[in-house]
Amino acid sequence: MTDVSHDVSGSITLVAGEQRVVVLPKIGGALGSWQYRGQDVFLPVANPALMAQHGVAVAAYPLVPYSNRIAQGRFVFEGREYRLASNMAGESSAIHGNGWEREWTVAHRTDSDVVLVLDHGPQADDVQWPFAYRAELSYGLRADGLEVRLVVENRDAGRQPIGLGFHPFLAAQGAATLAFDARDVWLTTPDSLPLRRVPCEGEWAFGRPVDAHARAIDNCFSGFGGRAVLVNGETGLSVTVEADRLFGHVVVFTAPDSPFVAVEPVTNMTDAINHPEIADRGLHVLEPGARVEGSMMFRVGKTDG
Repeated sequence: MTDVSHDVSGSITLVAGEQRVVVLPKIGGALGSWQYRGQDVFLPVANPALMAQHGVAVAAYPLVPYSNRIAQGRFVFEGREYRLASNMAGESSAIHGNGWEREWTVAHRTDSDVVLVLDHGPQADDVQWPFAYRAELSYGLRADGLEVRLVVENRDAGRQPIGLGFHPFLAAQGAATLAFDARDVWLTTPDSLPLRRVPCEGEWAFGRPVDAHARAIDNCFSGFGGRAVLVNGETGLSVTVEADRLFGHVVVFTAPDSPFVAVEPVTNMTDAINHPEIADRGLHVLEPGARVEGSMMFRVGKTDG
């Protein structure tokens, strides 16, 4: 069990049955922890490279208004060139949007649910994101797990490219297995940008449970079937991820020595905004006032009874 006693100003604790979730509105709307029967379901992880998290260990966080990397922080949209600041130490690309860098406002709260809101209004030459948007993030504990809902609305005067997703660290200390359905995987360059797409066959086939720590993986998969299952052999906990069809991609990270597996349902491929030639890149272009929304469920169970 991970110690989650750190004091983060403004944290909110949700409780339902044998589940406990700590929400950190001021740290990018992140989750500080999620535990079931005192065991970590999502593992708190501190990443000093993510400077806006201020060294706080987080167990999951939202990805808005795009997922993963934008190469060199540069893109062209409707004839105009934009440049974003690098927001991760050691990275030349902008990563994971800017929602995780901002403080969210609590709009509604009960014992088991909370709704957070973020209004982003860019200044001139904004280096985080050049368009105005409103994001809504809901966390809700249910009898069998955690429901997460994301909404992004275009509050700008013109059209806006949007992507969204969620980045949980599924606890996977010791032996663990992972299974999910996807059609293709994007192989990457040394700086983790998409190089070419290949079918999910052979070593890239995850339709049946495989050793989650057998090798290093940090790839985006397309044609995601919306379901993934992680079984933690050390704790006996299983987590089943069920995501709306909106999330047609999933980013998976694991490593032989990692105590977690990141399984991130996302709408868009990595660097989608710079790949208009990819028909299923997953980028949504919203008219003013339009919104995109989706939800996912993380179902937790005990495999050892």
